Order: sequence, then C-alpha cells, then structure tokens
Amino acid sequence: MLSEPFLTSRPEDGSDIPLLVWRAEAPLLAVGSAPLGGGIGVRRWVVNATVPMSYDRDDPAAHLAELADGLGLTGPGVGLLTGVDVTEVVARADGGVRVWATVGLGTPVWAAEPEPAAPAQRVGTVNIVVHVPVRLGDAALVNAVATATEAKAQAIWELGLPATGTPTDAVTVLCPADGEPAPYGGPRSAWGAPLARAVHAAVLAGGAGTVVPWSDRLAG
Repeated sequence: MLSEPFLTSRPEDGSDIPLLVWRAEAPLLAVGSAPLGGGIGVRRWVVNATVPMSYDRDDPAAHLAELADGLGLTGPGVGLLTGVDVTEVVARADGGVRVWATVGLGTPVWAAEPEPAAPAQRVGTVNIVVHVPVRLGDAALVNAVATATEAKAQAIWELGLPATGTPTDAVTVLCPADGEPAPYGGPRSAWGAPLARAVHAAVLAGGAGTVVPWSDRLAG
C-alpha cells in the first residue's frame, strides 16, 4: 500500500520550497518516466518536489537523491520535479485506483510538433502518481503508463488546449510487487479503466485553475 502524501519543505534561496512524500508500507513494483527511479523496478517511496522556475541543474537525479537523503528516505525510490507548487496536488480515486497529480499547463505542446518549440518561460509539467491495488504484469504496467497518458491528453483537450501535454510531463504507476499479475492495463481493462477515469478527473480538476484559454494566448 502507498501512503497518502505528506507535505514538507526545504530551505532554498531564502524560501521554503514544498515537497510531497509518499511512503510504501512494503516495497512496490513501479514503472515510470521520473528522472530518479524511472524504468521498471521495486521502489519504496516517491517524492514530488517543487523547484523554482530559474532551476538550471543538469543533474536532476542526483539532486532528487540529495533531497531524499535529507528526508531520511532509504532504499530505491521515485523522484519527480516540477515548477508547480505541489501544495496544489489533486487526488482522485476510482475503483480502488488512487491518483495524485500536480498540474502545470503553462507550456502546452502537441507531442508531434513539426519543429521543437521555443524554450518555455511559463510553468509547465504534469506529474502523475498512480497506485493500483493489485499486481500488474510487466506489459500491463507499460500499458498503464500509456493509459494514464491518454487520459491526461483527453483532460487537456477538454480544458480547451489543443495539446497533449507539456515537454516535461512524467508519470509513475505503482502496484504490489507480489501476487498473481493482472495481464492488461489498457483503458478498457479491469484496472486500466478506473485508472483512466481517475487520471482524467485529477488532471481536469488540477488544470481548471491554471489554464490560460487558447484564445487569450493567441491574443497575447
């Protein structure tokens, strides 16, 4: 089981910068794209840390490992970074699946752009943490990441942005490391369907207060 996140902070450049921390009661199997602890493996904790928009470190994994050490977290874990204030995390649950999202949509992009977008100056990054209460097979884990991403993109479209995400989005899906593995994680599977609904609801709610309408962006 993954705990509810607790909020803490760290001093940085004269300010208290917030972090969200989840702990696992027992090691969990995880898959994801986080800078620290990405890939597939057993993980014991998750950190989602706000960083200032001036953040320019080129070693995010090492930075996150330092933060985890300062929090007394041991063993392998997952570390995420965002320019969003993580105190604004949105939690949603559906059918036993729990989702937490920090949603920054200041730099929305289509995944398939004809050319790279110009460097962003506004807050971006959608970080999604998912806990599924049953063991997923390796293929189902990968499929669950795709399902979460599809649900995120659906929510962003419904928010009025012609985009699929931001350039720095990350997702992590965690489940028990033991038990009979469920074979599927797609949006019509037993666990993929509630996962999709929960991610969609979290991103929709989190983005509602941060999205600048596309018409306003064009006018600006």
